[in-house]
Amino acid sequence: MHLLPGVLLIFLQNTLLQNGTSPQPPDPKPATEKRVELNLLGSTDSAKGESKRNENVQFNLIDNNALRELNARLGTSATLVTDFRPELRYFGTEFGNSPASPIHLDDRKWKPSAVFAIHGGLSFAHSNSIFAARSFFQVGAVKPARENNYGFNATMPLWKGAHLSLDGSQQKIRGSVNGNVLVPLASERSVRATDPAVARLLQRWLAAYPTEAPNRTDIDQRALNTNSPQTIDTDSSVLRLDQDLGAHDKLFARYNFTNQKVLAFELVAGQNPDTNTKSHAARLSWLHTFSARSVLTVTTGFDRVHSLLTPEPNAVGPQVSIGTAWQILGPNASVPLDRHTNRFRESTLYRVQTGAHQFSFGGELDRLQNNGLESSSERGNIYFRNDFGRDAITNFRLGLPSRYSVAIGNGQRGFRWFEQQFFAGDVWKVGSGVTVSYGLRYVPSTAPHEVHNLSPVNFRCDCNALAPQFGFAWRMPVGGVIRAGYGLQFGEIYPQTLQQVRWDPPNFLKIEVQAPASLVNPLQGVYLGPGARHIQFSVPSDLEAPYAHQYTLVWDLLPGRAWSLQAGYTGSRTHKLFMMWFRNRAVAVPGIPLTTATITERRPDPRYYELREVHNASNAYFDAARVSLKSPTWHGLSGDASYWLSKAIDTGSSYTNLAAGDDARQGYAQSENLVARDLKGPSSFDQSHAAVVRFQYEPTFRARALKGWRLGGVFLAKTGLPFSVITGSDGPGSGNVDGSNGDRPNLLDASVLGRSIGNPDTSRGLLPRTAFSTIAPGGDRGSLGFNTFRRGGIRNLNASLRRTWTLRSDWRLNLAAEAVNLLNTPQFADPNPDLSSPAFGRITNTLNDGRNLLFTMQVQF
Repeated sequence: MHLLPGVLLIFLQNTLLQNGTSPQPPDPKPATEKRVELNLLGSTDSAKGESKRNENVQFNLIDNNALRELNARLGTSATLVTDFRPELRYFGTEFGNSPASPIHLDDRKWKPSAVFAIHGGLSFAHSNSIFAARSFFQVGAVKPARENNYGFNATMPLWKGAHLSLDGSQQKIRGSVNGNVLVPLASERSVRATDPAVARLLQRWLAAYPTEAPNRTDIDQRALNTNSPQTIDTDSSVLRLDQDLGAHDKLFARYNFTNQKVLAFELVAGQNPDTNTKSHAARLSWLHTFSARSVLTVTTGFDRVHSLLTPEPNAVGPQVSIGTAWQILGPNASVPLDRHTNRFRESTLYRVQTGAHQFSFGGELDRLQNNGLESSSERGNIYFRNDFGRDAITNFRLGLPSRYSVAIGNGQRGFRWFEQQFFAGDVWKVGSGVTVSYGLRYVPSTAPHEVHNLSPVNFRCDCNALAPQFGFAWRMPVGGVIRAGYGLQFGEIYPQTLQQVRWDPPNFLKIEVQAPASLVNPLQGVYLGPGARHIQFSVPSDLEAPYAHQYTLVWDLLPGRAWSLQAGYTGSRTHKLFMMWFRNRAVAVPGIPLTTATITERRPDPRYYELREVHNASNAYFDAARVSLKSPTWHGLSGDASYWLSKAIDTGSSYTNLAAGDDARQGYAQSENLVARDLKGPSSFDQSHAAVVRFQYEPTFRARALKGWRLGGVFLAKTGLPFSVITGSDGPGSGNVDGSNGDRPNLLDASVLGRSIGNPDTSRGLLPRTAFSTIAPGGDRGSLGFNTFRRGGIRNLNASLRRTWTLRSDWRLNLAAEAVNLLNTPQFADPNPDLSSPAFGRITNTLNDGRNLLFTMQVQF
């Protein structure tokens, strides 16, 4: 039983890639093949070799953020999927994600008992900072922190044919988050603005930074390693009732509830939002058996998720960015957020065995509601950059921002839409040793509508969504089993992608001011009436769902043997991925100087600032070869190992991109033309090599003290992920001054290309500023490519020691001690890629935490 809190939150529907019960593959695969798409705050999947996440690298648990965070921190796992079942959606599964399945509850086949009996378990797990090692950059001793996990489960008969099961867990995390921030030097804490009102505002912002002096000047003169308290409370519960109605009918009912509250760490005042997420999931399944060969399952369900993100009380108000020289004062522009999502679900699955064929038919129809407040810069964003011939810090001290953006209006909306899928398939045993499967899915995408007609969506339906799939398995007379599969898999047109029109006039107005004349009143002189210039969001009526051609070939060389050896290839070609296209950029106009202040008047269409258009503008390519070996038990030692060689390429965005929120800047082109040529390169999660080794050892000799103990471990090694170098500013001397700051520099020294930058002591030498030059005002693009460098790789070892005692015939006690990141190996973050920053090329953070011990006690009865 899994009682660690957070696992039950897999039912949380914030992630738009729906989780479901993973199908059983033709042959059992290691647990590391499966990937939880929703990695929660405060949780670690140590069985896959993951180390504890450095909480200092904060993300908000909405949309696809958790999946993107996993991809950015750990990369992906090349996964061989050969059994393409028609009822499952496999989009993204080649990267290690679980396929999305129907909502039906399974038949647990309870064993009848002559007497009333309750079976279950209790568990308690504890982690404490007194057993934790310092992380790589940490100054001083580890601050007090603790984590307690409580859990229980119970099953019992109620009346004839009825069984009840209860599961509950609670996680409480208390203590400090340790991390690095870039803070002002003592000489930079005085303002130089002459206007008293501006000076007071700047002083208030400076006061948001800790008063401590930088203490990691060995990595950067402004680096401060400090601590901040954080609390995470997660409560999860599952209630399930199974009722046998006779020889042909059964009912299954289940209800899940999860509540997570996070009072976030604040290394600088107001850095992160406080969050509260509540998830409800209810299911009622009816299973009718027509005969031993024919079964019908009908399920109705309801999911509800409430996501609430609010600024911490000490937040300064707007988001303030001083280039990347100092820590950004937050939280980001999407906060506050108060979203309620309801999903009403109806699903049917019918299976029938006819001769050598097993046919399956079914579908699902969901009605969705998205109500609440979604923000986009209502608090305002102020950017100080290298501009006006000065660096970003000097411009801040003078109170001279490069850009101010703000939204005016109410982002409260209520959207409604349908989602549906229909499928049919067959598994055909052609003959001795040969099985063929084939199927067809239909997954049309329809548009949402706003209940008060405040934000019409210019989209109707992507109805051209027929997805065939095919596979076969051949057990050869000698040489093992060969399996192959192909499937056309459709992704989603996300509601968050389409609903951005809520920020368009007439009920909403997004404004930007270049080089505002007054920091205290940055909208001074800006017309805000009817027909005012604004940022426009556009969704084309012909938008299509992304789709992927997936294919796999697997050879099991030793099926049924003590040794197991598998070799395989998997690949995909994915098309029509979403990207946000930033149009109406400023151009060179004769007689108008190319400065920040003239950006607005140099934009071709005077009705708008930026035109932000969602397009199917990116393609992606993935190829991987994987070898897995499993050994038999030898003197108590057993294990398995996998290695994969892979390549992931895209032309600007990946399969997780919503083209909304944080994703809008993913694949940001240097100009509004030739986007694919500009951005083609390794995907952000591309890893050339990866390996995982797992082992378990149970002593077989007779020493009483060692008998029954089990030692286990998992070692994960991966190459580093790619990153890009950027100019960091759109001002003259740094960028092309077109109103968008996604420029990359020119390359002066080609010998630096392809380097891995993974050591803080050598990062500046491997990534010298002299290897690059900034592009000139009015230039089209820099010559440096996309994702041309890599950060350091991953090396992590987790280990555990366990033993089980039999207390009586049906009572067992389990004790375990688990070490996460046993060798205390750091996984370094990217170096600062901003050429305009004084911290350029410096590595100032890690993506994982130091060694951590977790102790677990479990009683089963």
